[in-house]
Amino acid sequence: MKKLVHFVALGVEWLDFVAPLVDLAVRIYVANVFWKSGLVKIASWQSTLFLFENEYHVPLLSSELAAYLATGVELGGAALLAVGLGGRAAAVALSVLNVVAVISYPELSDAGIRNHTYWGLFLLLFVVHGPGALSVDYLIRKRLLTRI
Repeated sequence: MKKLVHFVALGVEWLDFVAPLVDLAVRIYVANVFWKSGLVKIASWQSTLFLFENEYHVPLLSSELAAYLATGVELGGAALLAVGLGGRAAAVALSVLNVVAVISYPELSDAGIRNHTYWGLFLLLFVVHGPGALSVDYLIRKRLLTRI
């Protein structure tokens, strides 16, 4: 029984060690999805405006404002999430964008909805749990707490 407890304790220690690496990997994965989407939008701004005018039906906003906001949130939110600076706020902004994207594009395929669901779940984890120990937020919090 002692050996089993020892192996379980080693396993938990190993998971505690890799948890920040997993947080970082998932943050970069999700940020990369939104970053690439933002880059596509700015690469062909006229196409982006056309899509927001004719394909995406963002409620309550003009198509031009929606295009600017979506692009800004994708690029800014992705950059902040990747480095973990304002990680929770970035995850909230990207989550709202993610939900609006699903609502605004009724032609989204089942696979697209599934992808948005996964991204939303990952973002929810960062909203609730923060960006993790390998983040700027963690360094700032650690530095502030040592001064108090």
